[in-house]
Amino acid sequence: MEHPFAITLDVGSSRANHTGSWRTERPVYVTLDPPCAGGCPAGEDVREWLREAEDGGAGYERAWRRIMETNPFPAVMGRICYHPCETACNRATLDEAVGINSVERFLGDEGIRAGWTVGVDAAPTGHRVLVVGSGPAGLSAAYHLVRRGHAVTIVEAAPKPGGMMRYGIPAYRLPRDVLDAEIDRLLALGVELRVGTPVTDLEQLVADGGYDAAFLAVGAQLGRRTYLPAGSAARVVDAVQLLHGIEEGERPLLGRRVAVYGGGNTAMDAARTARRLGAEDAVVVYRRTRDRMPAHPSEVSEAEAEGIRFTWLSTITEVDAGGLSIERMELDETGFPRPTGEVERLEADSLVLALGQEADLAFLENVPGLEFRDGVLAVDENLMTGRAGLFAGGDMVPDVRSATVAIGHGRRVAASIDAWLRRGSPAAAAEPGEATYERLHTWYYTDAPRAHRPVLEAARRASTFDEVVQGLDAETVLYEARRCLSCGTCFSCDNCFGMCPDNAVIKTGDADPPYVIDLDYCKGCGICAAECPAGAISMVPEEI
Repeated sequence: MEHPFAITLDVGSSRANHTGSWRTERPVYVTLDPPCAGGCPAGEDVREWLREAEDGGAGYERAWRRIMETNPFPAVMGRICYHPCETACNRATLDEAVGINSVERFLGDEGIRAGWTVGVDAAPTGHRVLVVGSGPAGLSAAYHLVRRGHAVTIVEAAPKPGGMMRYGIPAYRLPRDVLDAEIDRLLALGVELRVGTPVTDLEQLVADGGYDAAFLAVGAQLGRRTYLPAGSAARVVDAVQLLHGIEEGERPLLGRRVAVYGGGNTAMDAARTARRLGAEDAVVVYRRTRDRMPAHPSEVSEAEAEGIRFTWLSTITEVDAGGLSIERMELDETGFPRPTGEVERLEADSLVLALGQEADLAFLENVPGLEFRDGVLAVDENLMTGRAGLFAGGDMVPDVRSATVAIGHGRRVAASIDAWLRRGSPAAAAEPGEATYERLHTWYYTDAPRAHRPVLEAARRASTFDEVVQGLDAETVLYEARRCLSCGTCFSCDNCFGMCPDNAVIKTGDADPPYVIDLDYCKGCGICAAECPAGAISMVPEEI
């Protein structure tokens, strides 16, 4: 048969001609970091546990175990984490981010329901480590240290463990049975917990206990104060103390009209709690505009849905028994608020101050070698302070203050303490590069609108501490997990295999990697890279 002019080879005959000799570039299979993992302060390998969850059934347990390699609180963090992983998710550019946090919550709840546990595989090292504080940083560090074979003792001043997860986050966001279940699972690994044990002399405690290292993880449980002229009958309450007291069973009388001064997440929790305590009107006074609030947008939206009012560009100048004097503010060209001299009256029975929190560092005054900067401890890249063997993390060090960041600190410091005790250095993490959106070929992915978690109707929220945001069911979780684009890693879609014009892509079955390139026949056309949906093939210059 005579061929058209452009065809010089029979179909499939390129192997006989070794067309690889034409090549100037070669394809290479790569595994890149997905942006979701890079955005997770706890260090979770999000893409990989989502991949396990895509199988459903037994895949849910495999996914849960993947999470537990880095984060011992999937059910808790599936509720209170502000999911920066979703902000970083490539799918957000395509339509909406994958509901990573929703899937994590489901997996965490499944772990509690099914009684899944983890074990300690390492042999006992004989080393003893003290952890001061049982918040997310302290518990995370204890979890990873005990799994590395070290004996861990946690001392906690409060009557129950959990730190700000228990005493700073209301039950309508984090049910206490969920928190208790995940803490109990951690303690079952052999961690010793001593509650109601405030530390007054750290050096003596370390010496008496024979500890080889210590980790400071005291949360920011002191509310910042500000001077406000106030009459003797004025009712002024600290937000941190308010939330802490409610956890211990107190029901403060705030009155029918409550004002909250501040713009962070604690201010939102205080205002929403005031409504649940019976306030008919709760108003947040903030000196900047909504777009400049440090509170997470979801917190603000949920507060608005519950009837919380907001007074923007306002500062409080005086407090008395019947209300507040408020001065209107304006933003200068740099966005800094400045007073206008315009004062108005806001009726309020009580004022809740939510101006930020600080960690109580008084118990460290006599510890040598420590350096304090702006109310926090200076630490090195391994989170060790100036005193050898003493580490710090969470709210005590310079970083973003969130439970997720604290959990990440706990994992990092456990590796640092382990290396220090073994007289080594923590292993450096590999940096393979990021799977950016530009590397993806998204036309291969079908449209799949995001599934959002249901919420308790607003009418019921103001009278109950029942959980507001509900979870997804198993079918919806499976759908949501499968929305993942698998950025930067091969998921065996066969595109490269089917598109290669020279049959140079060879399937290896279940092996890793699932494909190899036969360079004798690959001519470097780049079609495989261009057709890889996940951006898991790179073209590199041929070595000459």
